[in-house]
Amino acid sequence: MAGSNHFFTSTTMLYLVFLYVHLLLFLRFSGVAVSQSIIQSLPGFVGALPFELETGYVSVDDSNDVQLFYYFVKSENNPTEDPLIVWFTGGPGCSVLTALMFENGPLYFKHAKYNGSLPTLMLNPNSWTKISNILYVDAPVGTGFSYSRSLEGSFTSDTKSAKQSYIFIRKWLMHHPEFFSNPLYICGDSYAGMVVPIIVQDISDGIEIGHKPSINLKNYGHMLSYYWANNDGVRKALNVRKGTVQEWTRCNLDGINYLKNVKTSTGYHLSISKRHYRSLIYSGDHDANVPFFNTQTWIRSLNYSIIDEWRPWFVDGQIGGYTRTYANQMTFATVKGGGHTAPEYRPNECFNMFKRWLSYEPL
Repeated sequence: MAGSNHFFTSTTMLYLVFLYVHLLLFLRFSGVAVSQSIIQSLPGFVGALPFELETGYVSVDDSNDVQLFYYFVKSENNPTEDPLIVWFTGGPGCSVLTALMFENGPLYFKHAKYNGSLPTLMLNPNSWTKISNILYVDAPVGTGFSYSRSLEGSFTSDTKSAKQSYIFIRKWLMHHPEFFSNPLYICGDSYAGMVVPIIVQDISDGIEIGHKPSINLKNYGHMLSYYWANNDGVRKALNVRKGTVQEWTRCNLDGINYLKNVKTSTGYHLSISKRHYRSLIYSGDHDANVPFFNTQTWIRSLNYSIIDEWRPWFVDGQIGGYTRTYANQMTFATVKGGGHTAPEYRPNECFNMFKRWLSYEPL
């Protein structure tokens, strides 16, 4: 299978991984269990939402009633043709609401001194939904509004979370056939870098053994969120099931039963690279948690030849960061002034970087 996007990560890397797929739906995927609701307004935002938002649950383990919660935002440009992005956040245990509200989604919290009232939501002029559909997933189980009704179902790991995420993607697409022909990209940041390559590998393995639907893989102010997501009116608007999550936390790092059973994702990345999957790896150059030179170190360990030497890339005449292109369609970029979650710190630069890469343009 040629042409995809993969990303090589460790537990200390910020990255993006993208896949391009087409789906052929001739057989039913057994056990499809998806509930969904269209959200037309949200507490904290004045008036009707000027974009289409859907929330819902997908069952990824029927025997233990493991339900993964999601937010889906249709592209504001051309949803029938624009890419479909599936986004996972790191931790493990950090809610994907972090990405939706602080990084690349259509809304953000107005930064003002908190006075006890419901936080105000504003439109994000650099939202990635201006050029793509984005499906934000609360994974693994126990993250955000995702839950399990059994103790056994609450236990998960790198490999188990990846398999459940793969099930999620297949089931969600079965319920949204209008997106079968859209380019599909799998993305994530921080610790998601350990899991996304495994998801890619699961998809690739599924192709080889004939899993259905057939996937033709081509390319591969935080306290405000706490006050907002724990508001009864917000939960009602989002159609969060009562009694499933007592208190929403942005990062449930100590509250999930998670086993880190993958020490390195090197093997997954090498396996995927052999299939010539396209990749974009970026790091904020002010990321103290995962310094960009650490990212460069593991990229060098792949021993890929350099195609395009180290050079600056620009946004509005200013340096947005530096980039280098490697063999096997791998691009590495730094984001000048970006922290661990670079789009949160440099939204305009990251939007332009994403848009160019998505359009197969040089950064």
